[in-house]
Amino acid sequence: MRDATAPRPGPAETEPAETGPAEPGPAESGAPERFVDGYLLYLLARASSIASAEFHTRVKERGVPIPVWRILAVLKGTAGVTVGELAARCLANQPTITKTVDRMQAQGLVVRMTDAGDRRRVFVRLTPAGESLVDELIGDARKHQAMLEQAMGVAESRVLVDALQRLIASTGSDC
Repeated sequence: MRDATAPRPGPAETEPAETGPAEPGPAESGAPERFVDGYLLYLLARASSIASAEFHTRVKERGVPIPVWRILAVLKGTAGVTVGELAARCLANQPTITKTVDRMQAQGLVVRMTDAGDRRRVFVRLTPAGESLVDELIGDARKHQAMLEQAMGVAESRVLVDALQRLIASTGSDC
């Protein structure tokens, strides 16, 4: 008979040990140790944050807020874009983009133009001053991208760009 005050045996003392190979741990299997280390969306966001930090510092040193840079970059090479499309492409909500466009218009960087076919649609377009500023910033952006490509390797960078473009296309997003 067992002493009632003695500790009860644990599972290891009462159940036979399992036989067979143990599952490899994360370190042995090559799998990431933390969920986020292999989570695509986290890695995309983290890589973007790290890779863009230095460039964003340069943009801010020029006195250009990042949302303004994004709007200028999206507008470059277009005849105009709606505020809704700007919001989608600039990764911001529409009220924020509207306020930023208001400030940019007051600074002479953009103009709003009503669609002749549908007066409800308004397009935002670069002015010559906006074109000049975005051309300077794009020069900086290209230098920064070249630095990243050199660090990663141009061929691997191209593979990454192609994969990201396929990922975006697979979502069905037209922005």
